[in-house]
Amino acid sequence: MTGSLPDGEPITPAGREALEGELEMLQTSARKEMAARIQAARELGDLKENADYHIAKNDQALLETRIKRLRERLRKAVVVESGTDNSTFEFGRTAEVLDEESGKVHTWTIVGSTEADLAAGKLSAESPVSVALLGCAPGEAVDVETPRGKRRYRVQKLVP
Repeated sequence: MTGSLPDGEPITPAGREALEGELEMLQTSARKEMAARIQAARELGDLKENADYHIAKNDQALLETRIKRLRERLRKAVVVESGTDNSTFEFGRTAEVLDEESGKVHTWTIVGSTEADLAAGKLSAESPVSVALLGCAPGEAVDVETPRGKRRYRVQKLVP
């Protein structure tokens, strides 16, 4: 994919699959476990002073909120496939990127903001670094203004 990202929340096919899997687990086994917790707490007696019951009901509300948010994210998600041009760093693609100042090589995949996890090497397509690197071919360098100051990154190679 070259240029701008689509309307909605761009997501990789793997990211959508992960969201669907989490939603399925929450709607089935997690809800059943929650119902069993609430039932067990009810059997302990007076609900007004039953801390286990109130905690379980609060946890149930949190579970339902998470389910609602996942449904909303999936509704807004627009799956973006990697383009056919394998010569540049694009959405959904992985590359080794050199920080020229520190000499450190990062392996980054550009993903949607909901999938971003810097510790796992998943860089949000909305981040200044991703915006600067999108469309770069191996060997190309870009200057990026980051919270830690100006940095120069060079795409070393694209990872298949």
